[in-house]
Amino acid sequence: MIGKEKILIICTNNSSRSQMAEGYFKHAHGEYYDVHSAGTEPTTVNPYAVKVMKELGIDISDHRSKSLKEFEDQEFDQVITVCGGAKEACPFFPGAKNYMHPGFKDPACVNGTQEEKMNVFREVRDEIIFWIDETFKKK
Repeated sequence: MIGKEKILIICTNNSSRSQMAEGYFKHAHGEYYDVHSAGTEPTTVNPYAVKVMKELGIDISDHRSKSLKEFEDQEFDQVITVCGGAKEACPFFPGAKNYMHPGFKDPACVNGTQEEKMNVFREVRDEIIFWIDETFKKK
């Protein structure tokens, strides 16, 4: 392999799904991929996302929500949109060679107790991890 494949993971707020995906990608496949995440309306990294990743020994507490504008003039081998629902509702990034849209539900939209929220974040985290591992198996 000559260089790392460059990947951008996007969703609206860059607060939960894209942050968990970026953190896991770097942890499990960082030697093969140069991974970044961003959103069209960045906010802050969701503390539940930080907690459920820490359960797996992955620290994303130093991550920050980033705007797609930070990556405007860059090209990516893969742009992955992780928004739930129709891919038409997800942000579009023009500098991509290939697009993927697995789509995951937004765990930040769940109301309930802290434990109920944690369970939904764990479920989405695990779905993201499974998808990444299946899609980007080490060669």
